[in-house]
Amino acid sequence: MAKKLVLAYVDSLRTDMLQQTIDEGRAPTFSRLLKRGTLVGDCVSSFPSVTPVASAEMVTGVQADRHWISGMNWYHRAEQRYVEYGSSLEATRAFGLFRSLHDLVYNMNLSHLSPSVETVFETLDDQGIRTASTPFLIYRGRHRHDVNLVGIAGKAIEAGLLKFDYGTWGPKELFYGDLYSSMETSCKPSSIPGKRDMYSACCGAELISRDRFDFMLLAFPDNDNYSHKHGPLASVRSIERADWCMAEVIQSAGGVEPFLAEHALILLADHAHTAVEKTYDVIDWMSRKWRVLPPSTDDPSSAEVAVSPTSRAAHIYLLAEQDNPVRHRRIREHLAALEGTELIAWTELDGDPVARSPLPGRLEPGNVAVVERDGRRLDFFPATTPGGGDGRETVIDRRGREWSISGNIEALGGAVEEGVIEMSDYPDGLGRLWSALNSPHGGDLIVSLELGYECVDWGGTAHVPGGSHGSLRKEDSEGPLLFVGCGPDSPDPEIAEAHQARNQWGLQDVAPVIRDFFAGS
Repeated sequence: MAKKLVLAYVDSLRTDMLQQTIDEGRAPTFSRLLKRGTLVGDCVSSFPSVTPVASAEMVTGVQADRHWISGMNWYHRAEQRYVEYGSSLEATRAFGLFRSLHDLVYNMNLSHLSPSVETVFETLDDQGIRTASTPFLIYRGRHRHDVNLVGIAGKAIEAGLLKFDYGTWGPKELFYGDLYSSMETSCKPSSIPGKRDMYSACCGAELISRDRFDFMLLAFPDNDNYSHKHGPLASVRSIERADWCMAEVIQSAGGVEPFLAEHALILLADHAHTAVEKTYDVIDWMSRKWRVLPPSTDDPSSAEVAVSPTSRAAHIYLLAEQDNPVRHRRIREHLAALEGTELIAWTELDGDPVARSPLPGRLEPGNVAVVERDGRRLDFFPATTPGGGDGRETVIDRRGREWSISGNIEALGGAVEEGVIEMSDYPDGLGRLWSALNSPHGGDLIVSLELGYECVDWGGTAHVPGGSHGSLRKEDSEGPLLFVGCGPDSPDPEIAEAHQARNQWGLQDVAPVIRDFFAGS
């Protein structure tokens, strides 16, 4: 009998905190799994390193320039409005509970996620492979699901208090709190932090015991909220809870050995967390000199800029005088003077800032990406892209991609040796910045913050003091990626050797492993 595959993700799991929890004897299930598999301790997240962007990368195998999800909050150029996925309850209220819910649950998958890329659910559904997902942000598949009229949300819909009756398309078995449930279970849906892992574990155990999947995405989101509130160094407790929930799922198969006899496993994080002690109020700061688009307005044409805080990064959109290089420079200088700004990135063509189109599409050949830190500037673009000029150097990154660069590589803390560029503080810095700047919903300027800072969101809140993520820095961006019975841990020596040769793992590499696992099924 062919093995099944479980993709288990623990939101914001740090490799060092996972190991500490294991060393303290508080994560026995994760400990046993690590001993049975191959661990990559520095898997690189998306940029911005926030859950919507990372989740899309994880299940499509492409970065933001192709999947189009750009942050927790971003500006929709074509619709002339912000999209808010739930940075905080206060931010959700600022944009309207229904609108944010509609964007988070429905539009993210069926409108914002690019129709030109496939999720692993869609790929496997087309092959007749039984797919399943517990609550996870990106779930688009080939199977139609109607909204449940059960639970609190269902009762509110039935009573007309909540106007959300949209069916959706997902995997064969889909669980999404009160809204979608493809089969009846005894599991009690919950959106309350601290109880979501238990609901996911209950659903996962039911799916195993009823033999309802070949591929399952098993999501444990609670560690993120705990780390936001208490800081990443306190996350031993939330990791311990996730371990207990993972144990419940595995026990439904009879224990670790019976589970691994029938299932391969990928365990990973979407990003990491760092401690934050200071706020970065980019909305207020930009409002001092320019008319910033508010959350709701009848006349968006009166605004000069849109500002989208996304945890430890931010997008800035020029709504007026997009082609004015003087205004672009003044905004850059304004942002650079704000305490907490570490990197600013943008794109240019022939030395001038690029005016972004409201329609989705990649940058035209000839565009050059620019990143600046402390006055040090680095220009770069893929070496296969026409453009640039004399004086450029061609380098190869750890993923084997060629880049044409000019300027000061210290802008990304880079060092070049024998043609290979290393950016230890900003892993895959060139590739992640390029994809973020090429995304149709990315800002005209993108800011990444110094350690210790987090943006104040549109609800006026930040996780200070506590933990956060989102920047280009490795501290926000590297997490564990464990393979048991697949990928570099495959029982097929040729497959294992091919994956073991990879110099740098990123979330974009997970979907290809899943697809390869089921190839020929």
